[in-house]
Amino acid sequence: MTDDKHGPHTVHALLADGTTVCIRPVEPGDHEPLQGLYEEMSPENLRLRFFGASRRSAEMAADHACAPPRPGHRALLAEAQHQVIGLAEYETGEDTGRAEISIAVAEGLHHRGVGTLLLEHLVSAARAEGITAFTADALAENHEVLQLFADLGLRASRHFEGPEVRCTIELEEDETYLSAVEARGRAADVASLEPLLRPDSIAVIGAGRRPGSVGRALLHHLRTGGFTRRLFAVNPSVTSLLGVPSYPSVGALPKTPDLAVLAVPAAAVPATAEECGKTGVRALLVVSAGLDRNEAHALLAACRTYGMRLVGPNCLGVSNTDPALSLDATFAADHPSPGTAGVAVQSGGVGIALLDGLSRLGVGVSTFVSLGDKYDVSGNDMLQWWESDGRTELALLHLESFGNPRAFSRTSRRVTRRMPVLTVDAGRTDAGRRAAASHTAAAATRTMTRQALFTQAGITATGSVGELLETAALLHSQPLPAGTRVAIVTNAGGAGVLAADACAEAGLSLPSFTPEVIDDLLAVLPEGAAVGNPVDATAAVTEEQLKDCVERMVRCPGIDAVLLALVPTAVAAATGDNLVRALTNGPGRRPRTVAVVRLEQDLPVKLLPATEGGAVPSYAEPGAAARALAHAARRSAWLSRPAGTMPDLAGVDTGRAHTVAETFLAAHPDGGWLDPRTCAELLACYDIPQLAWAWAETEDDAVIAAERLRGPDGRVVMKAHWPGLLHKSEQHALHLDLQGDSQVRAAFRDLETRFAGLMTGVVVQPLAARGTELFAGVVQDEVFGPLVLFGLGGTATEVLADHAARLAPLTDHDVHDLITAPRCAPLLFGAHGSGPVDLEGLEQLLLRLSRMASDLPQLAEADFNPVLATPGHVTVLDARVRLLPRRAQDPYLRRLR
Repeated sequence: MTDDKHGPHTVHALLADGTTVCIRPVEPGDHEPLQGLYEEMSPENLRLRFFGASRRSAEMAADHACAPPRPGHRALLAEAQHQVIGLAEYETGEDTGRAEISIAVAEGLHHRGVGTLLLEHLVSAARAEGITAFTADALAENHEVLQLFADLGLRASRHFEGPEVRCTIELEEDETYLSAVEARGRAADVASLEPLLRPDSIAVIGAGRRPGSVGRALLHHLRTGGFTRRLFAVNPSVTSLLGVPSYPSVGALPKTPDLAVLAVPAAAVPATAEECGKTGVRALLVVSAGLDRNEAHALLAACRTYGMRLVGPNCLGVSNTDPALSLDATFAADHPSPGTAGVAVQSGGVGIALLDGLSRLGVGVSTFVSLGDKYDVSGNDMLQWWESDGRTELALLHLESFGNPRAFSRTSRRVTRRMPVLTVDAGRTDAGRRAAASHTAAAATRTMTRQALFTQAGITATGSVGELLETAALLHSQPLPAGTRVAIVTNAGGAGVLAADACAEAGLSLPSFTPEVIDDLLAVLPEGAAVGNPVDATAAVTEEQLKDCVERMVRCPGIDAVLLALVPTAVAAATGDNLVRALTNGPGRRPRTVAVVRLEQDLPVKLLPATEGGAVPSYAEPGAAARALAHAARRSAWLSRPAGTMPDLAGVDTGRAHTVAETFLAAHPDGGWLDPRTCAELLACYDIPQLAWAWAETEDDAVIAAERLRGPDGRVVMKAHWPGLLHKSEQHALHLDLQGDSQVRAAFRDLETRFAGLMTGVVVQPLAARGTELFAGVVQDEVFGPLVLFGLGGTATEVLADHAARLAPLTDHDVHDLITAPRCAPLLFGAHGSGPVDLEGLEQLLLRLSRMASDLPQLAEADFNPVLATPGHVTVLDARVRLLPRRAQDPYLRRLR
C-alpha cells in the first residue's frame, strides 16, 4: 500500500512476530522522533552504537539522518503505529560502489527483526543505485549486530582491529540470500495469520436480530460449528444474540478479540475498522461489499496503522476445521467437513462449490479462506500457512488476480515440492485480447503468461471447478504415476474405445503388452477376452477375475496407471457393484495409480473407500479420468526433475547495457523503439549474435555498404527504417536478393520515393543462408514482469501462432521447455533427415535474451524475427527493441500488498 502522507516509497512489512511496520525514507520532520529514539536507549546500547556516550550523540545522529538529500546517502526508518522503532542508513564515499552503513533499533525491541527488515530494504535500495558492498564498524563485543550481519544471507567478512571489527557485506543477490529472505518472510507471515486463522476470541460486529442477515448467519455458524474459544457479538440494541453475549461496542467487550468479523454497511466499515485497531484487535474479516475507493483506502490504512491482517472485503468468510478450534466464520449453507485440503478463493460462489465438492468426496478441508477483493491476505499468504500448519496435504486455489506473481511463483515452487497445488485458470477470455504494437506483444496473451507462471511453479492448472475436483480426488487418493503409460481394462468394448480416445486426447499413451504379460492376463480372464490395450475382459468377467487382472496390471513394469472402464450388463457376473468390489476389496493405494470410469455414475467423481484403507477415484466420464491422470503424470514429471539453474553467461556487460538504455531515454523521455545502431549496441552488450549489417542514409552509402557486405553469391538485402516501423513485410519496406550496384540503387530510390518524409535510412545486410526461421522475443508484463516467447518465425508467425512462453529469468529447464514446446520443435531436432540445428546456440540466445529482460526494467518489448537457425549457428536477422522510462521494483523485497 502507498501511504499518501509520506509518498510512493512507503511500504508496509512484517516483523518476525507478525507485527506490521511501516518502512519509509526519513524526512526533515522526523528529527524529533529520531532524536528520541537514541535518547531512550540505555547507556550500554548507546555505547555499542556510538563507541562511546555523549549528550550530543542523539542530536548529531538525527541531524545526519534528516539532512537535505545528497548523492550517495539513503536513510530509512521503521514505524509502528506512528512510533519510530528503527533507523538504517548508508552513505558512499569516494568509492561510489561501496557504502558505510549504520543501524539503530529502539530500546526493548531487539530480536523482533526490526534491524534485519530495515537492512533488507536498504540492500534493495543500494543495489538499485549500483552499490555493490556495505561496510560497517562495530565493537567486537557487539555480538548482536555482528550476528545480524552474518544472518542476512549475504557474503560477509570481518577484519578485527583491536576492540573494533570492520565488516564488509557483499550485496550480490544469489539463491542463498533469496532463501534467507524467504524463510524470514514465511515465519513472519505465518505469525501474522495466527490471530486470523487460530484466534483465541472472536467478535462479530453487525449481527442483528433479523433472520437472514449476513451478520446473524456468521454468528450462527460460529456458534453451531462449535467454536471452542470465546465468542462475542457487538450490537448496541441487545445483550444477547443466539445465546452469544452482545455488547454495545468493541471497546466495551470484556476481552479484546483477536479477530473481528465485520458485517456492517460499507459506509460504516472504515470507522469500525479504526475502532477495532485502537482497541487492539489483531485481524479483520470484512464480509461487507460495495466499498467505494475512499472507504477502501481508509479500511486498508486502518489495518496498516494498527497492524491488523485483513481478509476481504466482499468475501464469504474463513474456516479452520482443526478440532481444537472448530472455526467456521462463513455464511455458506453447511459447515465444511474436516480434512486435508486447504482452499483459497476470490469468488464466494466458487468457494461454496469447492467446499461442497470436497465434503462430498470425503477429502474435507483443513483451512478455507474466501479472499474476496483481496486487499491484504492473498494466495501467497495461504500457501505459506498450509506449508507450516501440519494438517494440509493438498492446496486448492481460485485466483482472479496476482499482486506479486514472481513472489507467488517462488513460494509455489517450494510448496509444490511438498504438496500438490491446484488452481482454476480463471480469466482466460480476457487474455485473448491481443496487443497491436509488435509481433511479441501480439503473441503474449494473458492466458499464455498465466500458464507460464503455473508451469514453471509446478502448479496444476485446470480449466474448471469440476476438473479441479476431479484431479484433486485422484491426487488425494492415489500414488502419482511415474509416466504417461496407461493400461485400460473394460468389460465392454465400446467403453474401452471411449477411454482410449480420452487418454490419447489427454496426451497419455497406451503401450502394447509383451507376450509374457498377454499370457499372464489370458490365464485369469474368461474365454473370449481380448488382451490388447484396451483389455476387453468381456461382460462375463467375474469379480475375482477382474481383481486378478488388476493386480497383475499394477505390477506390470511397462505400465504407469490402470484405468478401468466398467458398465453394468445383464450378465449375472457383471451386475450390481460386484465389479467395483474387485477394486475396493483390498488396498486403496496400490503400487500403480488406479482409477475407474462408471458410465452410469450419477456424480462426476466419487471416491470409493477400500476395505484396507485409502480410496479409488471413480468418474462418470472417460475424459475426466484421463485429464486427472494427465495432470498427475505432469506433476510426477515436474517433481522428478531437479530445480533448474541459471547458467553463467560470458560476454555480458550489464553496466554498459544500462548506459545504453539511460542514454536513449535521456534523449527520448517518453521512450520508443531503438534505431538500428542503438539496438545493435544493446544486443552486443549481451553477446547476442547478429547478421552483419550497415546503415546507409544515401544511395551512394547503400552501394558502398552492399559492396562491403556481399557474400560469395554477391546478393544483399535492403530494409527501410523510420521510427515506429514494425512490420516491414506488410509495408513492403524491404528488397531481397539484390545483385550489383544498379539493383541496389534502384531499390534505394524505390524506398526513398514510396516512404518520402518517413524513411530516415536503410539497413543493408548480406542475403542470409537457408535455415529454419524462428522467433524470439520479450514483452514486459505490468504485473508478471518479463515474459520470454519463442516459436516459429518469419512473416507467418502471428498467423500460425506457434509460440511458447516462460517468465524470466529463465533456468536451463525453462529454456529446454521453450525449445521443445512449439509444434515446430521437430524441425529443430532434425525431422525429415535435415539434421538438428545449433541447439546450444539457440539455448544461449534465449538465456541472453532473458538476462537482458531481467537486467533492464526499461525494456518494454524485444522482437527478434526472424532468427535463423542452421546446424552451424543461430543468428538474429532482424531485431526491434522498445524502451520505456521504468524503474526496477525488487519482486522479492518483503512488503505487504
